[in-house]
Order: sequence, then C-alpha cells, then structure tokens
Amino acid sequence: MIQSAVTISLVQEAAGGPFVYWHDLAGSCQQASALGFDAVEVFPPSPTAVDPAELRKLLSDNGLKLAAVGTGAGWVKQKLHLCLPDPALRVKARDYIRGIIDFAGPFGAPAIIGSMQGRWSDEIPKPDAIQLLSEALVDLGEHAKQYGVPLLFEPINRYETNMVCSVEQGLALLKPLETCHVRLLCDLFHMNIEEVDIAASLKQAGEYLGHVHFVDSNRRPAGCGHLDYAPIAKALRDLNYNGYASAEALPWPNSPEAAKQTITAFRKHFH
Repeated sequence: MIQSAVTISLVQEAAGGPFVYWHDLAGSCQQASALGFDAVEVFPPSPTAVDPAELRKLLSDNGLKLAAVGTGAGWVKQKLHLCLPDPALRVKARDYIRGIIDFAGPFGAPAIIGSMQGRWSDEIPKPDAIQLLSEALVDLGEHAKQYGVPLLFEPINRYETNMVCSVEQGLALLKPLETCHVRLLCDLFHMNIEEVDIAASLKQAGEYLGHVHFVDSNRRPAGCGHLDYAPIAKALRDLNYNGYASAEALPWPNSPEAAKQTITAFRKHFH
C-alpha cells in the first residue's frame, strides 16, 4: 500500500523552496500526525543538526515514520556537489552525503541525492561528470546497504541541472552501476517538465522506482495545478509500488492548508 508523507525543511537558506513545513520540527510532526500522514521527510541543515534521540521520540509520540532525508543543504549551504572540479571538494560532498545516510539509516529511511548530483562544465565535461557521479553512487549506495535501505537518486529538470533530468537518463545512469542499492526518486513536478507521459515513465522506472514526490505541475500541493493523477495512481498500482507519496510542495497558500490539501488528494487517489 502506498504511504503518505509530508516534507519538513530545517534549512534557513532554502527559504521559499518547495517544502510544506518549515523550521518547527516538533510542531510540524504534531500537525502531520493530526492530519493522518504516515511519515515525514526531513531536510536538515547538516548530518548532525538534528538529535536522533529527539527525532525518534517525536516520531514515536506522533505515530510517524521517517520517509527519507534530503541532502540538498550540502549544495544550498556549502555549495558541494559530486562533480566539482576540485577532488577535495568532491570528497567533502561524498562525506556530507555519507553523514546523511548514517543519520537516516537507523530509522530505516533512505537519503536523497537531488541537487548534489551537480552539473557538468567546461572543466568537467559531461562524460567525465557522469563517471564521477557513477563512482560516487556506487560508493554511497554500498554504504546505504548496511542499513537495509537504498540510496535515492532524483532526476531534476533541465533548469536546475544539466546532468540527469529524466527517468530514461536516470535508468541509463543506474543500470550499469556495480551496486543494486540505488533507486530512482520520481518527482511529479520535474516529470511534468521532462516526461512526455508521466504514467508511462513511472512504468518504465519499474523496479528502480524507490520514492515519489507527490506534487502538482506548478509545485503547489497536489490538486492545485493541472496534473491528472488518475493514470499516475494506476501506474503505481500496476507496479505494486508500496513506497511513499511524499509532498515536496510549496506551502501554498500556507503550510497548514498545503498539508491538508495534500492529504485530501492522497486519500482521493491512493486509497
């Protein structure tokens, strides 16, 4: 059965980004629980910014699970990514992601690589960048293996990266890897830009599908844009997908209303 999740950003520098809840971890968990979400997806400012014991208590007290943990602050705060020209900074980027894996893993949650995939450039041409990214994904995917969770890799649209933008490109990256512990995160907002047919692309992802960001075409909560969710929901059911539909959406018109709209849409399409 598909499970519901909602995002909580604790990253001050990401203000204005597509996260439903902001800054108040305890209050956000309470609100998510009251609305009936199954889990929360957390975006911390660093691997050590949140006390695991505190988070474990918050999740337990509110009957929630941890769906996933984002690494985006590594880019937003520290300007780190896996394809930087400086080898020392690439090592630092891997270490940052490894730290997030070590934070999330004991909760049974995967880490997400989205913006930290980076970009190719004149200094690092695309073939070299893909090679660097592949090597990092093998290393980090194998690191995630010890926790029994995959590493999630998110194709993001052409306006945010020139690396991996579509499901097809994501599969071309993951299938040759010498690890089976990296899965695709399919974000419906990015897919609305890059895919011809979202439902068909989800089916193409197949067994590589590890996580879904449940959001509308304009990055507002599901139901506030023009996506048709019926074929998307059918594709996920046909795949027997039993992961999360997690709301990485703008807090529009505000966080409480965005969360309420999301859980209403989730129940309409996935229950």
